Amino acid sequence: MTETSTVSAPESSATGKVIVAFILAMGIGLFVFFDLGAYLSLEALKTNRDNLLAYTDTHFGTAVTIFIALYVTQTAFSLPGGAILTLAGGFLFGSLLGTVFVNIGATIGATLAFLAARYLLRDWVEGKFGDRLEPIQAGFAQNAMSYLITLRLIPAFPFFLVNLVSGLTRINLSTYMLATSLGIIPGSFVFAFAGRQLGTINSLGEIASPPVLMAFTLLGVLALLPIVYRKFTQQKAVGG
Repeated sequence: MTETSTVSAPESSATGKVIVAFILAMGIGLFVFFDLGAYLSLEALKTNRDNLLAYTDTHFGTAVTIFIALYVTQTAFSLPGGAILTLAGGFLFGSLLGTVFVNIGATIGATLAFLAARYLLRDWVEGKFGDRLEPIQAGFAQNAMSYLITLRLIPAFPFFLVNLVSGLTRINLSTYMLATSLGIIPGSFVFAFAGRQLGTINSLGEIASPPVLMAFTLLGVLALLPIVYRKFTQQKAVGG
């Protein structure tokens, strides 16, 4: 029985590495083959506004599948365009559904990055981001669930870095996925809401409409959260 367990563990680990590597390779291949980076801009969204909306109305299920697949790929590989994709989610599907689809894609993509860091990229992550890992690791050691939710709610550290560093901690996969999914809801909704408003603009005169102004206000508040978080932690450290 002892021999069987000592052999099965390495085999299981090797299988996990192969599966994760295959999924990541497929994602990169699709992104490069379809030249998807060229479409991740606000200008491209506005230029193709009518065509995108018409396709979504006609082929809603396919549009949702493509959108989630794109978001998974972008998040898993830390590619540029996450904000634009979130805006596009609200633009195409509305604030609420856009938030749901963004949450699904971002959570799956972040999980793939987490698994890649845990099983494939540990040495690379530690070598490249070693000087930035200590405060994150310390936070995880205290309370992994609440700390990760805080990092997702208030992005004091880049999203991709949290994905990678989390894989180097002892946090279990289900806790990581739950904390990520819950933590990104507010930010996803703000951007999806903004995308919905921007998607309805047909002329410059509509920019000053109340919904659009509200969207920009929420984006501004979201951008200030990391600053508030840093000041709070600094004051807490001084007071403590």
